[in-house]
Amino acid sequence: MGIKENKEHILNEIQKACEKKNRSLKGVNLIAVTKYVSNETTRAAVSAGIEHIGENRIEGLLSKKEFLKDTSVKWHFIGTLQTRKVKDVIEHVDYIHSLDRLSLASEIQKRAEKTISCFVQVNVAEEDSKHGLPVKDVVAFVDKLKDYDRIKVVGLMTMAPFTDDESLIRNVFSTLKQLQLEIQKQKMVHAPCTELSMGMSNDFSIAVEEGATFIRIGTSLVGKEF
Repeated sequence: MGIKENKEHILNEIQKACEKKNRSLKGVNLIAVTKYVSNETTRAAVSAGIEHIGENRIEGLLSKKEFLKDTSVKWHFIGTLQTRKVKDVIEHVDYIHSLDRLSLASEIQKRAEKTISCFVQVNVAEEDSKHGLPVKDVVAFVDKLKDYDRIKVVGLMTMAPFTDDESLIRNVFSTLKQLQLEIQKQKMVHAPCTELSMGMSNDFSIAVEEGATFIRIGTSLVGKEF
């Protein structure tokens, strides 16, 4: 299938998940992860109606953004962001999904010329292979971010373990949702925390059922070229 057909299939699955929880499809944003495809294929995704592009690598994001400068795409940096690389990407993104330490927040504050929408990355499952804060540290971390007026905490991000255990995946996503609600109760001006970035090709339906507002889909949407 082509990108347009893949997109329709994914949207149908999102719709089913939304119906289970009496949610609106409009509340779920589909991010095409284009790490493994060319600039041309990324343009094809935009032509198919994709409005959000996510990149793990700064070089890939900058190249694709230049190639698609005639579009109104929203750009998401979804990879681990090294502090020393902030200066290279900060003015080229609409969202950063991997804020997980104060040193990174300080560099964003230093380099940004506008307010940056950030997701705080949470390692809910506490996997050694993944970045992110443990659940117990997130509320205090978000509170500290009030001192950085160039950062707006729009939400939380996590990745579930790659497993067939649906109950484990669901628990990770529901835990992040509960953490989001806990932060919202604090009514912090700098952290409205209205969004949840969670769910990838193998688990996005569960993520949507548990409250995801942004899902990140790569191969099953745009394919893999390299």
